[in-house]
Amino acid sequence: MWLKFGVAPDGNLVSIDEVARGKTQLTCLYCGGGLTAKKGSVKEHHFAHTEETCKPVSQRIKTKAFPALPLYDNFTIQLKGEELEQLKVLWKEYGAQDYAIPRDLVNFRWQLKGLLESSGDRIYQFTHLGLIPVGALPLALFNKVQEPLLLSELVKLERSVEVAEAAGLSCFDERRADLLEVKADGHSFYKIGVTTRQIDQRIAEVQRDVRAHYSDVVVNLLGLWEHRGNVELYFKHRYKAFNYRIGKLTEYFAFPDVKLVLNDLYEMEPKVLSEVEVDAIADY
Repeated sequence: MWLKFGVAPDGNLVSIDEVARGKTQLTCLYCGGGLTAKKGSVKEHHFAHTEETCKPVSQRIKTKAFPALPLYDNFTIQLKGEELEQLKVLWKEYGAQDYAIPRDLVNFRWQLKGLLESSGDRIYQFTHLGLIPVGALPLALFNKVQEPLLLSELVKLERSVEVAEAAGLSCFDERRADLLEVKADGHSFYKIGVTTRQIDQRIAEVQRDVRAHYSDVVVNLLGLWEHRGNVELYFKHRYKAFNYRIGKLTEYFAFPDVKLVLNDLYEMEPKVLSEVEVDAIADY
């Protein structure tokens, strides 16, 4: 996982999207070390330790409480860690079983955020928005829920691509989502990615990375989705149970039936850019 937040001198959390690249005045919320903002064109923007790597988290636990991270900002949903864990339990016990949720188990904030809705007689159920944090919403519905929220934010930012990028709205550029199949020494696994580069460059990059661990490597393109850069993070969240680690490579997946995953992806409607998005890309 990338480190996406640092602690400012005043104690407030600062997102990677709020700072310029390079050395910062922020510190690591786990070990207190200085942070450098890494904002290149290949890897996801993140903070790295300026000097030594992060000290054991256990040391931090003994001395100081953790700040409450606003999770899922990329999904336009702000949830504290404790809230998220409670929501996961509620989904496992009720939502996933298609049971009605009793009123006394509902956090009022979840209802205000639109994560749960009343189905009558003091009984609640998950909304489409509420299914996103627990990874239960299909990709097609995820786009329908998230896009209006992101577009609203983009309009508020006065159509400025520079500001929009700073707010994490980079899904409105020309990036494409792709799914690659990797066959290596009898094993099959998959990689979801977002890129503006030619697909042959992407395949060559993946082959180079995997060949450091396998000898016989073949990479095939299974699908390409234009202007769908916004689904990468949610895809990784939705399918994290199938994450397949290869040495230090952490963005591969092993699916028992990849057809189900492909169906999820191909059910997404083709992205039609709005006038605001077209203008943003032209400016960019």
